[in-house]
Amino acid sequence: MFDINKVPSQKGRIAIITGANAGLGEETSRIFAEKDMKVIMACRNQKRGEEAKRKILAKVPKADLEVMQLDLSSLESIQAFVEDYKSNYSKLDLLINNAGIMVPPLMRTKENFEIQFGVNHLGHFHLTNLLLPTITGTENSRIVILSSLAHQRGKIYFDDLNWEKSYSKWEAYGQSKLANLMFTLDLDEKLKASGHKTMSVGAHPGVARTSLARHFNKLTYLFLYPVFFFMTHTAEKGAMPTVMAALDDSVQGGEYFGPTGRKEMKGAPGRAEIMPHAKDKEVRDILWSVSEELSGKKFQIVK
Repeated sequence: MFDINKVPSQKGRIAIITGANAGLGEETSRIFAEKDMKVIMACRNQKRGEEAKRKILAKVPKADLEVMQLDLSSLESIQAFVEDYKSNYSKLDLLINNAGIMVPPLMRTKENFEIQFGVNHLGHFHLTNLLLPTITGTENSRIVILSSLAHQRGKIYFDDLNWEKSYSKWEAYGQSKLANLMFTLDLDEKLKASGHKTMSVGAHPGVARTSLARHFNKLTYLFLYPVFFFMTHTAEKGAMPTVMAALDDSVQGGEYFGPTGRKEMKGAPGRAEIMPHAKDKEVRDILWSVSEELSGKKFQIVK
């Protein structure tokens, strides 16, 4: 069983965590900081990022944290973030693709993609691509991509990826989270085929009490809260599968981690179940090609 207390100091290592200003990202940042890691808190809202940084420093005075602006709903912002990072750092040990948006009203990114697909999947796809030479050039590096239990019923709607014909916020969320897991698996296969040691690993938090649920209907949320509280766990516990995927020595590329309790909703971190449709090679190949086309840049995984 994974025990964070047995993980040695990570001094000298650098991690980028997207969406680090709240919830799972903030907790992951704090845990990494406790292990002496340099943490780049990549946040859309600089002010909220600085507030989260102050909260972490109050708990971990030794924390080495830097807030950098990153808006995953803008390919231009992603490009600017990567250029800024690479001008200051020559290595990257961990990329934690954590940021996400869940079941909002129909919204679109700067490039007019449906926001859940655009932020949760496509933004991280593009970010990973631009940072890949730096990551693969760093020994013992890993990429951790957050998916969700929602991948279990997810489907990729290639005939309407951007929900221009109709919009189901839950189906759009499931699509984005399935895409996250498919990207995890494909990326790891391609890294291995190219002879790279960098691993791509998936994780999900189960059902954690975070601000991700802010778009839920408030009356429904309040009515279900007693049951919701019983069936969920804290953001700190929800972050542990990500931490395990990033730091545990037993992890292999292409694996998937989540809570080990009933239906993977909460509990201690461990290996999680990948639904068979997430392994569908034909769908994954199409998704990869479409993602390259929409982001405007082919992946260059070259040894």
